[in-house]
Amino acid sequence: MAYAHTNSKGTTYYLHSNGRMFFFSKEIKDGALDAVPAGYNVVEMKTGMLVLKKVQAEAPAPAEPTNTESAG
Repeated sequence: MAYAHTNSKGTTYYLHSNGRMFFFSKEIKDGALDAVPAGYNVVEMKTGMLVLKKVQAEAPAPAEPTNTESAG
């Protein structure tokens, strides 16, 4: 079963892959995918078009500076 996503306008789109390119279509065609690939999530543009966006790895928290000076 192809991965389906309904946008805010009520239109259902199906996820496809053509090699390394991903796209959404209103019809199920050759290359339909069963799930969103790992490392991606579905984002809806202002126009209602759906796209896949790579999930950004969280940046490590900055290390706290260590105080190497001694009081005195």
